[in-house]
Amino acid sequence: MAKFLVALGVLGLLANLPFFCSRFMGVLPMRARKLGFALFFEVALCYALALLGLGLVESYLEGLNYKQGWEFYVVVSCLFVVAGFPGFVHHFFWRTPAASQTAQGG
Repeated sequence: MAKFLVALGVLGLLANLPFFCSRFMGVLPMRARKLGFALFFEVALCYALALLGLGLVESYLEGLNYKQGWEFYVVVSCLFVVAGFPGFVHHFFWRTPAASQTAQGG
């Protein structure tokens, strides 16, 4: 059970990483604030890492990978969206104008 909770924690971390960190994947510095395509690409990359990680955790816990149909991907996508919602709200709705100008270097 603890391993499953760790996996969900990592899912939540990956879902919120693009919104809370001003660097690309938390490593590469960005010249401007992440918007549009860069943010979408980073979210998609984090989603792919989450799928890979959850697949590895499943094989580690169960000993083998079960066949994953479309239902698995729909459920993981919904979990990812729900887990990333706090970061989305923080990034787009809770920033003050002064914080946004500081983040943009202005």
